[in-house]
Amino acid sequence: MPINAPLRIVFFGTPEFAVPCLDALLQSDRIDVIGCVTQPDKRRGRGNQTTPSPVKALALAHGLRVWQPARIKKDPATLAQLEALKAEVFVVVAYGQILSQQILDMPRLGCVNVHGSLLPEYRGAAPIQWCIVEGKTETGVTTMQMDAGMDTGDMLQVVTLPIGPEETAWDVADRMAALGAKTLQETLVALASGAAIATPQDPAQATNAPLIRKEDYELDWCQGAIALHNRVRGLYPSCNSSFRQQPIKILETVPLAQPQLDWADATQAVFDLWEKVDWAEAEGDPGAIIALLKGWGPVVQTGQGPLLLRQVKPAGKQALSGWDFVNGLRVSLGETLGSA
Repeated sequence: MPINAPLRIVFFGTPEFAVPCLDALLQSDRIDVIGCVTQPDKRRGRGNQTTPSPVKALALAHGLRVWQPARIKKDPATLAQLEALKAEVFVVVAYGQILSQQILDMPRLGCVNVHGSLLPEYRGAAPIQWCIVEGKTETGVTTMQMDAGMDTGDMLQVVTLPIGPEETAWDVADRMAALGAKTLQETLVALASGAAIATPQDPAQATNAPLIRKEDYELDWCQGAIALHNRVRGLYPSCNSSFRQQPIKILETVPLAQPQLDWADATQAVFDLWEKVDWAEAEGDPGAIIALLKGWGPVVQTGQGPLLLRQVKPAGKQALSGWDFVNGLRVSLGETLGSA
């Protein structure tokens, strides 16, 4: 490669999370994006229209060549074309397929991945979600040199990102995507100049972030209020329960426990109402509605502490504030959510 020549890369990515990274590379005069690999178009929405991935849409807008193999490891034509490009780096951001050793060995400087956690914690498909579900207050972005394992490659750069107590996985993903784009650019510049330092991961510190299953979204009211709150925001907007034998999504909550009393100003009014409730009388089994906070919503008993429902989405309805839910469905004390 000529001195100071742009680094020739092929970008692998699919969802919106990967778009800021691709956009940043396209804007850089030190990077030459020579192609893009993404997942096949999918049918989405009420009209079941075939829709390109967000990454493909951006790539086509910039005139990039795009490959969309159903299974890249089993597509000899795509593999041959990628090999012929003689790219120096393959950049992988939430692509959605496992790369074979053949692919990992193609570029001169290897394959660089942007992963949404502080590796070796939360290796796997859903690092942002599980980090929040498990109540972490900090996450980050790791760029790494990919190997054949699942997020096991040597780390090139690690940057931390705080998690607010009310942030959802969507909120964190938005901020992380921007941070990932910046970190990726710095990593590629260091890699091209020979200044990158690869640090092996410590397997003893590794944790997993597996694909989310349907049953992970079901709320267990026997868990504590804080644990339920973390699950709601970590798996936003898909956590669910049932009310009057109909499904209901729980979109926003506030755990009414003493450690939470210094939370954001937006919830302080809720705690001002705390003293107006006779909590000695507000008792019930997990899942029972034990209080109705005027202007805010129903309070549900959990296995440890009460939980305010700030926003819900009953079956067949739009999302409602907790108080609109109470008024619209004439919710009464003692009614239950789930199987309680």
